[in-house]
Amino acid sequence: MARGSRFFIILSIISLFANTIDARILDRHSFPDGFVFGTAASAYQYEGATDEGGKSPAIWDHFSRTYPERTKMHNADVAIDFYHRYKDDIKLMKELNMDAFRFSISWARLIPTGKLKDGVNKVGVQFYKDLIDELLANDIQPSMTLYHWDHPQSLEDEYGGFLSPQIVEDFRDFARICFQEFGDKVKMWTTINEPYIMTIAGYDQGNKAAGRCSSWVNERCHAGDSSTEPYIVSHNILLAHAAAVDEFRKSKQISHDSQIGIVLSPRWFEPFHSDSTDDKEAAERALAYEIEWHLDPVIHGDYPEIVKKYAGDKLPSFTEEESNMLKNSSDFVGINYYTARFATHIPEIDPAKPRFKTDHHVEWKLTNHSGHIIGAGDARSFILSHPEGLRKVLNYIKDRYNNIPVYIKENGINDNDDGTKPREEILKDTFRIEYHDTHIQQLHKAIVEDGCDVRGYYAWSMMDNFEWEHGYTARFGLYYVDFINGLKRYPKDSVKWFKRFLERSIGETIEEEVKKMSRAGRNKTLHEQVGFDESLGFFVSFMATNQSKREEEKNRCSSVLPYSRFDVLKEVKESSSSFY
Repeated sequence: MARGSRFFIILSIISLFANTIDARILDRHSFPDGFVFGTAASAYQYEGATDEGGKSPAIWDHFSRTYPERTKMHNADVAIDFYHRYKDDIKLMKELNMDAFRFSISWARLIPTGKLKDGVNKVGVQFYKDLIDELLANDIQPSMTLYHWDHPQSLEDEYGGFLSPQIVEDFRDFARICFQEFGDKVKMWTTINEPYIMTIAGYDQGNKAAGRCSSWVNERCHAGDSSTEPYIVSHNILLAHAAAVDEFRKSKQISHDSQIGIVLSPRWFEPFHSDSTDDKEAAERALAYEIEWHLDPVIHGDYPEIVKKYAGDKLPSFTEEESNMLKNSSDFVGINYYTARFATHIPEIDPAKPRFKTDHHVEWKLTNHSGHIIGAGDARSFILSHPEGLRKVLNYIKDRYNNIPVYIKENGINDNDDGTKPREEILKDTFRIEYHDTHIQQLHKAIVEDGCDVRGYYAWSMMDNFEWEHGYTARFGLYYVDFINGLKRYPKDSVKWFKRFLERSIGETIEEEVKKMSRAGRNKTLHEQVGFDESLGFFVSFMATNQSKREEEKNRCSSVLPYSRFDVLKEVKESSSSFY
């Protein structure tokens, strides 16, 4: 095909889809100066090497080894072997033009017994120093999370982990060592990742470590109380956060321009029946529990009144000293956003079966009273995409917390893989491109149109990894990891999309992009020309799929979605976590 003909064909296709896209494609330069784009990970999900370098067992080591049936018979003994392969993976981040990498410190690797008096593991310290240095050498800023659900099992055995207030001072000591060892090179810190999910999944539903709940909630739970323990654990999490921030602000190793915050994981909620006052109030209560339960204390020093009302005497209280330490203890708020739900009011709950999940008289729904599903999805994922919810969450925080700075610390979608899918099918992840594209569009609107002070966006995740109770069956990565054949990394189509997104220059229009691609196609060798044609083919394929999905979504929203369509509802309902 003549190059000139190819160019005009592409222009014609662009024109065909002009009604579905802006004249100017968003890219990294569409966002404010200093806006950070990165990817995210956690120690347990990535590192592997659970018995190497002086590391002790963490609670997830114990959980997955003791109850393998609760993690799909998988564990993270090896995970994606980031402990040994981090240099190669950082090269891939560099090729993507990512600005930052968010990762967590394994408490069990740094202080194996969990107690500072027993000593710090120098091998663990050196591993994280080497990791940080490698990131900085590649112009990638480290963003460090102190706690991503993996405290030493020894603390769980000794006093019940976060069920005991004893953990607060042990966490303080752990945080102080992190600041002393890494504070001169790390400027972005987060204390606790997703206290809501850790609390509810670990102590109300029992799906995640520590795997505790009332036996009538989950027969796999061997101990626990779904009515009281979530409040106790959450209270101690907040006090541990405050203690860490106190150490951060006293540390001499921390530079003046460093910042620290907490990371929440809210869904957005819409009323099940838009005309129902009860359902509107139910949606407000759901948001209060998802956001205000943890954010009010770190901003205002106390729990919100609505949580006090519905939790009653099960909710612990803060002393005056604790309240003062908590107040304004977050320089920013980290938000992990994935999906949304409808909320409906529950008039009565069974007094014989008390649990956190029903205390606020709210039930989550995937569809509203008319049968409309909350977001787009297909059988490839247990996440329903509702990008408008991200914008609404950001405005909710802006309006209630004086427009505190926000970083999107996680956003992404999984691909279900039971081990039978061909790799080639998983690599063609147009649905993931659509997910990130639409969420970034809503993020941009929140910043530019609504004035939300959002300063960064981290995709979850760079690599497929160990996805907690789902084991290796839920692939969130931009890169496919072959868990059968040597953990080799393969770029998915979303890698191409992110490279394009992060490399475009400011003010570039669609036509200019096509002209540039066409010019690049001239004076190419045959081999290079084939690559050029494939690139154009991918671009056109994505545009066509985008249009098809939007038309499909438009049609879907105007009618009741059949239950059998892609088995979407079945897939989400059968997801054991039900948090996404």
